[in-house]
Amino acid sequence: MTKKTPITANIKENQKQMTKRLGIGTSFDIGFREIILLDQKVQLYYVTGLCDTSIVVELLKKLTAINDEEPNKDQLSTIIENRLVHQQVEKKHELNEVITQLLSGLIVIFVENTDHAFIVDVRNYPGRGPEEPDTEKVVRGSRDGYTENIIENTGLTRRRVRDERLRNRILQVGERSKTDICVSYIKDIADDGLVKTIIKEIKKIDIDGLAMADKTIEEYLVKQGMNPFPLVRYTERPDVAANHLFEGHVLIMADTSPSMIITPTTYFHHVQHAEEYRQSPVVGSFIRWIRFIGMLASVFLLPLWLILTMEPSLLPESLHFIGPNEVGNIPIVIQIIFADIGIELLRMAAIHTPTPLSTAMGLIAAVLIGQIAIDVGLFSAEVILYVAISAIGSYATPSYELSIANKISRVLLIIATALFGVKGIIIGFTLYVMHLIHTKSMNTPYLWPFVPFNGAALIQIIFRFSVPTTKKRPSIVHPKNNYKQR
Repeated sequence: MTKKTPITANIKENQKQMTKRLGIGTSFDIGFREIILLDQKVQLYYVTGLCDTSIVVELLKKLTAINDEEPNKDQLSTIIENRLVHQQVEKKHELNEVITQLLSGLIVIFVENTDHAFIVDVRNYPGRGPEEPDTEKVVRGSRDGYTENIIENTGLTRRRVRDERLRNRILQVGERSKTDICVSYIKDIADDGLVKTIIKEIKKIDIDGLAMADKTIEEYLVKQGMNPFPLVRYTERPDVAANHLFEGHVLIMADTSPSMIITPTTYFHHVQHAEEYRQSPVVGSFIRWIRFIGMLASVFLLPLWLILTMEPSLLPESLHFIGPNEVGNIPIVIQIIFADIGIELLRMAAIHTPTPLSTAMGLIAAVLIGQIAIDVGLFSAEVILYVAISAIGSYATPSYELSIANKISRVLLIIATALFGVKGIIIGFTLYVMHLIHTKSMNTPYLWPFVPFNGAALIQIIFRFSVPTTKKRPSIVHPKNNYKQR
């Protein structure tokens, strides 16, 4: 814990402390300017890369005009406070707070013979503008998305939630990084216990810095351990975040990250997509079912096909065509695992390959490597077919984190099936479901409303109902106000 250091009326002592702690003269980006107003020293400190230069220049113009317009030297501090033409001006009496604000992009002003400093918010963080997230694109709907700037992000949320009961509580985490964390919720909807728990857990974080921002916050909040399944939901869409706020969820924003954490969440929160709500209820339900089929295929198709190739007697007469005509030179299970790993390598390569080259790389991998591997007997054509279908199902999963967890589950089911046959796939499937049943996110059952069973809520997951008919908020978040509309 850093010892508190009060600001003194001796401006030279304050300057000595600031120079020593900030490395003024060593760090080129820490700016310092001293001016004389009414025969007294006034010092300005700022970070050049985080300040809006035009505002700083305007403030200097107003301050230097004091020499020509004000004769009263005894009231310099009050005069300066009135001349700071900005909507956000604060007085600070503690040096550590001043330094933290300075490094956040605010300008600090010391006045001789005054035991406080003025803080003016002139932040202008470098970054991109709001644009549609790559992983959450829709055919119809807004094209704006969260950015790495927490100030812009709260504004994007406020634009959609114009409710005086929306609360944005700011916290700073990290002994060295002092990263801004914003906890957002609607006061008369969100459960007080949930809000207090989240804020308490964030305040308990003791770490040098949050270089990975939201991911580090998540690991402290949910303590995931070896569980691969995502216990919070991420979104970069303000409309998705606003909708969850209206339901009673709590939103966690970390500065420098465009991904907002939504908590608490269940497994079924990760299988929904904004596109379903941008179409009519019938079309939205159809899209949802297709996505469910793809997700089921991504987990269970390959283990089921493997057991049918191992035990052809399980197939009815009309489906005897299922199974490879030519087994090849390598056992089927090894082919499946190698092909699955190959597609994962291809995905990684596509991420790290420059965009103009990624298409060419995909064609080379699919046409040349895949076809030649079949021709030389390394893989059978049917293995490539079913692995490709499983991969497409993974890509159709809205949550990237859930798709990776499903891939791990698929590989484990394949190994269990290869080792123990029918018993292996049954035991593997049972363990998969039991693991999900026993998983909790912020004390929220992961498979709700399937386990514990809630028929009305489960129907709303299977079908996409129109907004006027969905009047109740999800009971799993324990909202203080159960009704969206009356």
